[in-house]
Amino acid sequence: MGLIRSLSGRLLLVTMIVVMLAEVAIFVPSVSRFREAWLIERVRRAEIAALTVLAAPDRMVSPKLEQLLIENAEVLNVVVRREGMREMVLMSPDLGPVGATYDLRERQPLLLVRDALWRLYAGDEGIIRIRAFAPEDMGRELEITVRSAGLAEAVRAYGLNILFLSLAIALSTAIMVFFAMRRAVVRPVTIVIENLKKFAENPEDTQRIIEPKSRVGEIAEAERAVADMQREVQSALSAKARLAALGEAVAKISHDLRNILAKTQLMADRLETSSDPIVGRTAPKLLASLDRAIRLCQSTLAFGKAEEAPPDPRPIELNLLACDVVESLGLLAEDSDIDCEIAIPEEAVVEADPEQLYRVLINLVRNAAEAIRSAGRPGTVRLAIIENGSLIELEVADTGPGMPSHALDNLFKPFKGGARRGGTGLGLAIAHELTRANRGELRLISSTSQGTVFRLALPGSRRLVAT
Repeated sequence: MGLIRSLSGRLLLVTMIVVMLAEVAIFVPSVSRFREAWLIERVRRAEIAALTVLAAPDRMVSPKLEQLLIENAEVLNVVVRREGMREMVLMSPDLGPVGATYDLRERQPLLLVRDALWRLYAGDEGIIRIRAFAPEDMGRELEITVRSAGLAEAVRAYGLNILFLSLAIALSTAIMVFFAMRRAVVRPVTIVIENLKKFAENPEDTQRIIEPKSRVGEIAEAERAVADMQREVQSALSAKARLAALGEAVAKISHDLRNILAKTQLMADRLETSSDPIVGRTAPKLLASLDRAIRLCQSTLAFGKAEEAPPDPRPIELNLLACDVVESLGLLAEDSDIDCEIAIPEEAVVEADPEQLYRVLINLVRNAAEAIRSAGRPGTVRLAIIENGSLIELEVADTGPGMPSHALDNLFKPFKGGARRGGTGLGLAIAHELTRANRGELRLISSTSQGTVFRLALPGSRRLVAT
């Protein structure tokens, strides 16, 4: 089975089949010609025997000579026809009823092929009659009878010889083609496969990149394509290694910097109690800057993890989760500079990981609040439920100035999709990654000068329960 499944084995098998089909195409007319030649040979012998009798005095020969002529001609009787006259020249005492008649005067190829195939598979027809023109005198017609067993045996023997010869030719041709194709096609393909296996063992080794050497155009092109692919893989691995090292360094720096900033923030809190008017004006700005720096460090550390923990979905009451998110951001406080609307029914429940869904919402709501603050005007953040068939879609909308074009072009890309000066875009990247982990979809609906709208589609067991 292994040989048949290999390219070499299939080449051998296909070659043998093709050669055998060609031999079959030759075999049928060959058997037909052999049968016709065998019958003509009997007609020629019968004519010689008939001429011998016709040349004798009174056209009479002894019974012994007549029997000898019949045996040498391998016929049972001979009838000569000429100018409408029919004359029995030779006749065997064993002559019986005629089973079939074949006329060689009309040599139609299809009829000859049909009769030959019939002779291969038909049973014994007993005695058959053959009608033909005399080979030496076209004005004379001969009618002879022979036993069909001799013809059938001769045709079958010839067919077996042709079959064995065809098998030998097919096998020898297939072997020659097999080794030729193996050297010209299979071997180069095997070299490519072996190279790919070695490259897979250590893809960072530049010595394992294949060098195109084949003189066959298609295989040479395949080798060049494999070499290009291997170079791209090595380049990607090198870039990945550099980014991994850089990410590890950034994570360490962010961790230490977050601790330093946290201590600095604790000390800066005391500045708010200062009676100095200048300090009183600058302290809030300083604290806000420190808060943003700490959040950036936290986001960088969170995004830099090797992988997120797999989600642990469970029923979540969206209203409670949304209130928790908004409250943690201080948007429900009396002195909040941003209005917040939560239009989520208390009975709305979805299946998701609570911690991961909380991180998704806090990133979306924080981005919305910061967008409004960046515009320097009052605004509103609105969280609402939109039912869409089997999905619950949670909409987070703001009345901010909208996202800039570079942020729209790099949406959900870390360190590229920042919507504000100094932004990193990590919030949306993290929200998008966590949403996909929970089999959901986060998409931007619109972003204009009138505000931005995101929708979070949560699939799974959508259900509404009464509280």
